[in-house]
This record gives sequence, C-alpha cells and structure tokens, in this order.
Amino acid sequence: MFTKILIANRGEIACRVIATAQKMGIATVAVYSEADKEARHVALADEAVLLGPAPSRESYLVADKIIAAAKATGAQAIHPGYGFLSENEAFAKRCEDEGIAFIGPRHFSIAAMGDKIASKKLALEAKVNTIPGWNDAIETAERAVEIAKDIGYPVMIKASAGGGGKGLRVAFNDKEAFEGFTSCRNEARNSFGDDRVFIEKYVLEPRHIEIQVLGDSHGNVIYLNERECSIQRRHQKVIEEAPSPFISDATRKAMGEQAVALAKAVKYQSAGTVEFVVGKDQDFYFLEMNTRLQVEHPVTECITGLDLVELMIRVAAGEHLPLTQDQVQRNGWAIECRINAEDPFRNFLPSTGRLVRFAPPAQTMFQSNTDALYGVRVDTGVVDGGEIPMFYDSMICKLIVHGKDRLDAIAKMREALNGFVIRGISSNIPFQAALLAHPKFVAGDFNTGFIAENYSQGFRAEDVPHDDANLLIALAAFVNRKFRNRATTISGQMEGHEVAVGEDFVVVTLGQQGSTTSTPVSVTDFEGKTGSSSVTVGTKSYKICSNYRLGDIRINGGCNGEPFTAQVERGSLAGKNPLAIRVSHNGTQINALVLLPRAAELHALMPYKAPPDMNRFVLSPMPGLLVEVAVQPGQKVQAGERVAVIEAMKMENVLFAAADGVVGKLLATKGESLVVDQPIIEFV
Repeated sequence: MFTKILIANRGEIACRVIATAQKMGIATVAVYSEADKEARHVALADEAVLLGPAPSRESYLVADKIIAAAKATGAQAIHPGYGFLSENEAFAKRCEDEGIAFIGPRHFSIAAMGDKIASKKLALEAKVNTIPGWNDAIETAERAVEIAKDIGYPVMIKASAGGGGKGLRVAFNDKEAFEGFTSCRNEARNSFGDDRVFIEKYVLEPRHIEIQVLGDSHGNVIYLNERECSIQRRHQKVIEEAPSPFISDATRKAMGEQAVALAKAVKYQSAGTVEFVVGKDQDFYFLEMNTRLQVEHPVTECITGLDLVELMIRVAAGEHLPLTQDQVQRNGWAIECRINAEDPFRNFLPSTGRLVRFAPPAQTMFQSNTDALYGVRVDTGVVDGGEIPMFYDSMICKLIVHGKDRLDAIAKMREALNGFVIRGISSNIPFQAALLAHPKFVAGDFNTGFIAENYSQGFRAEDVPHDDANLLIALAAFVNRKFRNRATTISGQMEGHEVAVGEDFVVVTLGQQGSTTSTPVSVTDFEGKTGSSSVTVGTKSYKICSNYRLGDIRINGGCNGEPFTAQVERGSLAGKNPLAIRVSHNGTQINALVLLPRAAELHALMPYKAPPDMNRFVLSPMPGLLVEVAVQPGQKVQAGERVAVIEAMKMENVLFAAADGVVGKLLATKGESLVVDQPIIEFV
C-alpha cells in the first residue's frame, strides 16, 4: 500500500480523497493555484505545492508541474479526482512511465473509452445499442449543419473530450446547429485543449441513467447498481439519486451486465461509469463511459456501504476486489443535490465572490465513513469566509442524504436544504427545494427535459407551490415580536412612552415593481413560555416554539407540534428597505414589513420609486471576463443579434441585443473583468 499520494485536483473532490487517505493512514500532498492558496484542500493535506497562476491551463492542467510535485514530495501515486487531467490518456501514461501509480484506469482504457468518438465505435463492435449519429470529428459549421439535416433534428452536438456539460449543445434547426457547433468547439478548446466535435440524434423524453463499475488489475469487474441523473439543467446534473425510480430489476441487470462487458473489453481497472440514455419503454442506448470517479459517487456509497475512493486506491496498489457481484448491496435510497454558485432568479447566471456565511446543516454521515448511514452528508471544498473564484467550476458543495425509501430521502433533503445557510454569493438552493417539492419529481415522473419543460420562463420563488404560504407570514410576525420584546428592555426610555410589545400587526409582503400585499395578524404568548408565540393569520393559528436568537439566520423549532427549519434575516433588502424581514422555507421566500396597523395605513400611501430605465444599455448579467465585443460604435443592430460574449466558470455566455438599435458607446473593452450589472454597450 502507498504511504503518500498526491491529489491532482482542487475543491470538494480533493478534500474527499484526503478524507479516505487519512482513514487509510496515507499521507497526502495537495497542489494549488494562486487563486486557491487559502483553499480548504490545501489546509487539510499534509503537504501542499504551488502550481502556478489561477487559470487552470497554467496550473491544474500542466502535467509537468504535477509530476514534478509528486517527485519532489516522494508521492508514489496520483489521484486525479474528476475533471482536469482525470481522463487524459497522455497524463496517465506519463505517470506510468515515471513509475508513479495512477489511481484510475490504465492509459489504454482511457484512450478507448474516454474519447467519445472512439468509445462509440468500440461499443458498436461489441454489439452494444448505440444512438444514430456521425462518429467522426466534424471540421466546419457548414458541414455540421449538413450532417444534422441528414440525421434529422433534434441533434446533440458534443465535444469529443467534453464533460460536465461543457462543449455540448442541442440544436433543433440549422441556425442552432451552426451556432452550437461554433460554441462547442470554442468551449472544448478552452476547457480541454481538444476541439473535435461530433453529432448524434437527440432522443426525446430520455432519462439519463448510469451504471457504476469497478474493476481490478486481475480481470475482475463488477457493477454497483445505477444512478438516476435525469434532473439536469443545460445538460449539467442538478439532482442525482440511487437507485432509479424508473427502471425494473430486469433492466438494471441487463444494463449492469452490458456495462461490465464493455469494461472488460478494454481491460478496465478502477472506478468508472457507463452512461446510458433510456427511453420511456426502458430501451437503453450506450452514451459514453467516464473513466474516472463521478461527482455523484456518494449516492452509490450510501446504498452499497462502500468507500469508492478507498477501493480505487486499493485497486491501484494491485489488490483484488474485496467483493463479488452477488455481494453488492442496495439498501435504502440516496439523493444528492449539487449546490452551485449561481443565481436562480437571474436565469442561473454564475455568482462569484466571498462566502460571507457558510453554515451547512448538521451532518450525521461523513466522507470515507461507511458505517454511519441513513442521515445527512456534506462534501465541500469551501469554508466560511472562503472565496468562490471565477476560474473554476460553479459547484460550492454537494448535499447528500440517505433515507429508508425515496419519500424519506426527499423529506430529509428538503429539511437539510431549509437549514443550509449561504450568504455573500447566490446559490441554487431555492431552486433545489422547489424541484424536490414538485409533484412530478415526487412521483418519479420526469426525464432530462423536466427543468426546461416546467421552468421554461425561468425560476421565481413566488411561483413555487408552498405547503402553507401563511407559515412564512407567521414566522415574520414571530421574529418581529422578538425584536419588540428586546426593545422593551432598552434603558433610558421616557416614562409613559416606553415601547409596548402589542398584539395586532399587519404583515406587508413586498412584491415586484412596488406591489404589496397586506395581511392582518395577531401575536400573543402561549403557555407562558419564553420564545413561544401564537400567531393568528386569517382563520389559522400557528403556535410557534423556538430558541431563535436575534441575529441568527437559521430558525429551528416547532409549529403546531411539528418540527420545522427555516431561514430569516432582517435588513436583507438594505438600500431599499432595511427594516424588511426575509423568510425562506421549502424553496419559497418572502420579503415583508411587520407594521403596526396605523403604520401599515401610512405605508400604503408611500409613492413607489421606480428604478432607472436601463433599456439603452447592455448590462453584464454576471461577474466574468469579457472575451468578445461583436459590435462597433455607429453599427446598426437587430434584436437577437450577438453583441458580446462573457466567460465565467468555464462557460461561454453570449449576450444578444434585446431590440433593434444603433450602438452609441462601448463602455467596456475585451479582456476586462466585469461585475454584475456593469454596462458594456450603450445604444442611442
């Protein structure tokens, strides 16, 4: 067994590998870029080596620097994690040539299966069902359009070296095929250094189901059940679960055996994933093989009770697999939510910056611990006060729950999301909570188009059906009573004019464009208990008990005898209304003022101050790098025409003109780092 390994990665996966290495008594070496010098994985490792500047092509993608770091520190093996060099055939071979164990498959397996074009050809030879398509690299956008027409729309345009949703577009017509091909090539070149692109038929109403395989260097290969990864947005997974609520035992067995046969054909060793697209009749087609550990591996660890990172390390050290196929377990139900640095209320645009608050829910399951199951686990590479840089992936962390069955897992995940506090940047937690509450998700009735179909106009918290919308109003009133109780204790109050707590209030909910909704409430103590209030909203009474302290963001307690977790902040609309209280629960949030009845009457008379009209400007919708300005002053532009391109978190985001006009001034230049809502172009 190795005594020291180097982790050629960053973020949560680097921390994940370190956890297992520590359990096994193996020393660890972290590598980091200048942007990551304060990162969590650097602090956790026994040693750390600086690779270079922040861009990954100058740090995490430079094989020479990583090999040199391994030699300098005496590391006998390298774990590549996922992304970066994890599926790079040349890097795996270089490790082998240098006498350093690569904790992953052999280079020839990566060559055969890591390349999507080569793997599809090999699957065809092995008589595995594959999707119709053009399997050779396509040179021009015009040729891509011709091929797409021949296959028949819709088609999927994919970078051969792509992954994680990068270098992938779906086209429904010639224009989308032309533009999608160009964007795919650019993203693939920037992210992977390989701009080959191919095209295949897009299966309608597909489900994305993958089989986890595990092989050793002695010819043994087993499959560890499946993962359902159909909840995706822009082809990036959002929620993953194991097992799948869709496939039958017979389909599971057939897919598993086919995945094993494919792995054996390339002498596969280590952990890998064979991905299938599954039609509504459970007909399945080979999609690709990921020759690495997957982001969503924790859900498989939950239901099988296996530590996949430990098994990868043991296989790389030459050990036999410790179990056979009939010993693979499938216990309970696991769900993983990817918590990303993006703003769901601004069309999921990237959100970078400092984590002013990062307080995950209480954990009862932990990385590398296969004994503690049926609980909550958080896999993260960040800490409170840490930075989310613009150079890397948008994932902040992964939230994993393990339940007795699917409904139990959903309930655990909703409660965990309610208690997950992230401030300073935006996150997709409200959206995750909304997905988990959607009746079709709960019923297991979904495919990869679920988010596009149900949230085609974007996501708004007020659109989410809530079990009891008045609960949020009651919580706002409860918190306000706490503030008023504290105000009564302030010294030096003028006699006869002391602050009175009061019982009758009006909760004014603040909406868009100055709209408001007023709800009368009454708040009284009950049971003579400190921290308890009975709030009446309309005809319903909410008896709330909580040890909530002023200043806390997370509020835990009981309401009418049922436990709840919510988030509440005062002054969250600072600059607009610093007295507002924001309450969030189950994906829904309200911004409210809790006023005395007379104050509510006066508030209704206040004029609404509209924000300035910014229609003449093209604004940066996110922080990022301005990589292209496609227009010049004086140029006539039509609605829908491309005007600028911003790059953030490895994704290209194209900005289009909202209306016809003439360009007046360029307010930002190519290569400039932009902040949210920074003007780029002014029209006259």
